[in-house]
Formats: sequence, C-alpha cells, structure tokens
Amino acid sequence: MNGRTLYSIGELARRAGSTVKTIRFYSDSGLLPPADRSPAGYRLYDHDAVARLDLVRTLRDLGLDLAAIRKVMDRELALSEVAAVHADALDVQIRILRLRRAVLTAVADRGATPEETHLMHKLAKLSEVERQQLVGDFLDAAFGGVGTSSMFAGIMRSMTPELPDNPDTEQVQAWVELAELSQDLDFRALVRDLAQEQTARYIPGRPPALHNDLAAIVRGQITPAVAAGVEPASPQAGPVVAVLMTRCAHLLDCGDDATSRGQLLVRLERMNDPRRERYSSLLAVINGWPGPESLRPVLDWAVHALQARTRR
Repeated sequence: MNGRTLYSIGELARRAGSTVKTIRFYSDSGLLPPADRSPAGYRLYDHDAVARLDLVRTLRDLGLDLAAIRKVMDRELALSEVAAVHADALDVQIRILRLRRAVLTAVADRGATPEETHLMHKLAKLSEVERQQLVGDFLDAAFGGVGTSSMFAGIMRSMTPELPDNPDTEQVQAWVELAELSQDLDFRALVRDLAQEQTARYIPGRPPALHNDLAAIVRGQITPAVAAGVEPASPQAGPVVAVLMTRCAHLLDCGDDATSRGQLLVRLERMNDPRRERYSSLLAVINGWPGPESLRPVLDWAVHALQARTRR
C-alpha cells in the first residue's frame, strides 16, 4: 500500500464526523472512491478523502445535485459556473417563497375565504407583463376617452405600480391588495368621475392635476380649524366654510349658495372615498415612495361642515 495511511469506512466516518451509511452512499455514487481495498475486499480511504467528503457535503448543503457535484469533483465543470447557475435558481425559489409567504400572511390577517385566497395567489404570481396589462386595463377604464390622449399621461404614470424584481413581503401584499382594488368597478367609476370633473375645468396649456387644486384649497383653509379643535357643525365653523366656498367658487358651476355647497359636498365626498387614499398608500409601498400625506382629517371636517349646512 506504498506506506500510505489508510482508513476503513468506519474510521473515516469518525474522522469526518459523518456516518458509515453516508460515506457508503457517496462512495457508491462515485463521489468518494476508495483509495484501495483490504485483503478481505473492504474499502479503504486515504487522508484526502476527508477533505473530499467535506466538499461533497458542503455542495449538497448548497443544493447541488449529485451529477453536478461529480462533474465538479472530476474537473469537468468549474465550480464557479455551477455556483452561478444554482444561485440563479435559488433567486427564483426565493421569489416564489416570498410570494407564498406574502399570500399566506395576507390570508391569515384578512381571514380570507378559499376563493379570496385563490385570487390573491393568482395575482401574486402574475408576470411583469401580466401585471402591466392588469394596471393598464384599470387606467384605461378610468381615463380612456376622457379629454385628450395626453391630458392625463402624467397622472397615469404617477398611478402606475412598479413591483421590483425582489419585492419584500410588504410590497407583495400591497401589490395583491392594489390589484384587487383596481378590479373594483365602483372604484374605477369613482376615478373616472374625478377625471371627468377635472376635464370639465381644463385650462388649455396647463396640465390637469387630479384633485390637486381642490385638495390644496381644502388643506389650506381647513387645517387651522382642525388644529384648533373647531367643531364642523358649530357656529365658529361658519366663517371657515364661507371662505372655503369663496376659494372654491371657480371650481363650481352654480352661483346659488345652497346649490354650490351641495355641489362642493358631492365632490369632497368623492375625494374622501377611503379607496382613493388606500390606492395611494399601497402605491407608495410598492414603488418605495414616501407615504402620502393623509387628507382624511381635513376632508372629514369639510364634509361634516357642509353636511350641517346643506339640505338634500
């Protein structure tokens, strides 16, 4: 045996911290060939077998199959090439696991039915092209045929979710909820109504900004009243409402005070629909944007103040 130190399969198992069964399996697979045989025909291994066994176990732990490991060990393939292929495969598996985790978390949080769970799973698995088509259908339903083709191009871009290649659980959950919301026919009708209102007051040469003018007016006029704790139905709120009506006059069609208040009330109620703000919040999560400022406190105040002063 040329003076080499050789180990029986049991001795190799003890030195390598493995089991006889594992070593025999790798040996039979050709990954750990014996260096020699005893006179009785038992397999014997040299010192290099310990290092070889460690490498085999490491590659198995990393997910490489036996065929790939054999080619690496026999120098038929570079380990770097095999590692790159498996890293790409793991990226795919990680994305799949993230999607599954996000859907299961959403199911648990929402107490979803089997039908809702199926829909969420389907939405989470959509490809990038399918996601773009789904969002495109929503935006076309909301803005298609309203005004000119370029009037709402900027708004449509700002309302487009772009799920990253490696989204986290929160982004996947936000995408699933936004996708569900985009299929809500009432919500589509709401966005379309708001777009049509904006088109009716479109000034040529000036890009429309969905709600921005009205939202800015309401925020500016109502925020101090909310901060001061003024009750919307109280007499102290009267002057605030009067100034609000004056500031919004150019956005309304009627000169009659009562009719104008009713018209503004309808518009603010549409703006205050929780789905509109929810869409913006979900969009921010998906796109990694800062969370939008909530208009709910000032819109609630304005709606209640106008309701207290408007007969329907």
